[in-house]
Amino acid sequence: MIAHDLLPALLTNTGRAAGILSMFTQAAGQKFDCVYVDFLPSLSSSLFLRCFTRDLTWNYNSSAGSGKQGSFSPPLFLHLHLSFRSGLRVLSTDRMTWRPQYRSSKYRHVFGKPATKENCYDGVPITRSVHDNHLCAANPRFIAVITECAGGGSFLVLSIHHTGKVDPHHPKVSGHRGNVLDIKWNPFDDFCIASCSEDATVKIWDIPEHGVLKNITVPWKELQGHSRRVGLIEWHPTANNIIFSTGYDYQVLMWRLDVPEQVIKNPVRSISVHSDVVLSMSFNTDGSRLATSCKDKKIRVIDPRTGTLLQETNCKLHRASKVLFLGNLKMLLSTGNSRWNHRQIALWDQEDLSQPSYSEDLDGSSGVLFPFYDSDTHMLYIAGKGDGNIRYYEISPEKPYVHYLTEYRSLLPQKGMGVMPKRGLDVCSCEVFRFYKLVTIKSLIEPLSMIVPRRSESYQEDIYPMTAGNKPAMTADEWISGLDKGPLMMSLRPGSKLDSYVEVGLSKGPTDSTETRHSRSRPGLSQLIHERLDAKEENVRKESHPTLLLPSTDENSSSTTYVSNGQLDSTHCSPPKTENELRQMFYKQQEEIRRLRELLNQKDVRMKQLELEIKNVKNSQATL
Repeated sequence: MIAHDLLPALLTNTGRAAGILSMFTQAAGQKFDCVYVDFLPSLSSSLFLRCFTRDLTWNYNSSAGSGKQGSFSPPLFLHLHLSFRSGLRVLSTDRMTWRPQYRSSKYRHVFGKPATKENCYDGVPITRSVHDNHLCAANPRFIAVITECAGGGSFLVLSIHHTGKVDPHHPKVSGHRGNVLDIKWNPFDDFCIASCSEDATVKIWDIPEHGVLKNITVPWKELQGHSRRVGLIEWHPTANNIIFSTGYDYQVLMWRLDVPEQVIKNPVRSISVHSDVVLSMSFNTDGSRLATSCKDKKIRVIDPRTGTLLQETNCKLHRASKVLFLGNLKMLLSTGNSRWNHRQIALWDQEDLSQPSYSEDLDGSSGVLFPFYDSDTHMLYIAGKGDGNIRYYEISPEKPYVHYLTEYRSLLPQKGMGVMPKRGLDVCSCEVFRFYKLVTIKSLIEPLSMIVPRRSESYQEDIYPMTAGNKPAMTADEWISGLDKGPLMMSLRPGSKLDSYVEVGLSKGPTDSTETRHSRSRPGLSQLIHERLDAKEENVRKESHPTLLLPSTDENSSSTTYVSNGQLDSTHCSPPKTENELRQMFYKQQEEIRRLRELLNQKDVRMKQLELEIKNVKNSQATL
């Protein structure tokens, strides 16, 4: 509402008014969604501004006699003094000072980059199941997704490079008699995958080295112990051949796979501390604690060896649906709903689950929130089922714990999400996380890369610390006997040998008979020692071609599989068959040449530095 006698002044001073509002915008750090300007007819020099945003409201009240200042809700440190005479003519404006409300972070500008259509997986018959699971699993070689089928249950296993249109008659893994509800790749074997189903069984499958060329119906192991359908499975993060399953019989069963029987009917441990269906399971870093969320809206922390209940929530302000251990921070994160049915995230101290350390309401949608945590970058990703957006945060061990970064938005809603392990990322493009979105409305699997923007194409050591590798830290017997070990770490630097990163003091490795099943061998200790002795010869070859060498998985074959930039190098696998593949191969070679040139330049600089150091040493010795 504007007084008639001040309307000409407002029209003639539009530029000054815009300048004032732009200063308010800079002080707030964001744009205002709506601005109201009110003049009082009785006070010709009174101005009332009210600026609204999604997160804060700015109120300004200026009169000739009062000298009141504006205030933010929540308050910001803003000091602005305006004097108005004859309308909107500004005589004096003091300097604005404010304290920034964000913290400095190298991941502040992380952005999501969806794959192009030719790099997506099109025509995939994604399941129409309403089960709240990820429905997809990925590793550096394969991607698996639960599919819709008539009669029984099946899932599709595709080569990670098999992008484009998928054959509708592509062979499937179809050995279950009921719908498949969850699938998980073995973290220590890229050719082994576990699945659970409504037929109350868990099955472990061996995937051929060259992919699924015909329907697979006979599993390597079948686990029978649940009385009702099995909804979740989880591999142990550090011990080999240990897997946990839970079903609608409210039981959590622990299995070991290094036994000769093909059908296993007796689990190692049965954990009966839940009063309803378990909705999610999560291990801590060394696998000594298991966190679960239940349909009774409670979070429990359990000793997985003994089945002892260690902690349990009794908070009614947060109804948890998914729970996740946050690496080595000794904290739990849960997603669920508040008492007003708003979607909510909450942080808990793993030693005290009486009250959450932090909670935040997100929105009023109804889809389940899937949390994903990257312990290397301390970034948390929140993706909602049926949403098109993904929020991401940075977690710190000090208050306020959760720092909002930004949000990836898309018009395509996701039904499920798969995640690529860190060892499968493209480090040369500064990729720190990769999702595989299941878009049912288009029968599409869309890879989504989370990228830290950097100008240099060289390896960025600060965003790629040592990460968990694909080697078990101990055997099943060692873990069951009470031994706890953290994961074996590896470097993601291009040219590093995966097998060279072994924990110091590791005296023995897996001794189970499954290491050589189906004529597949993995590198043993003697081979590892031999490779270390030949390190100098390997270094020469690595400089000429900075790729990772993976030992061949065929006993009778001496061929070598190359991994470049976190992906299988197709130049060593098969010649291009189409023009698109030829173009992609050409671009890869160009990137490889640029990388090699940078390495040569760095070596030249290093050589000059060493020459100068040698001269300085000689001169110092000559003076003595």
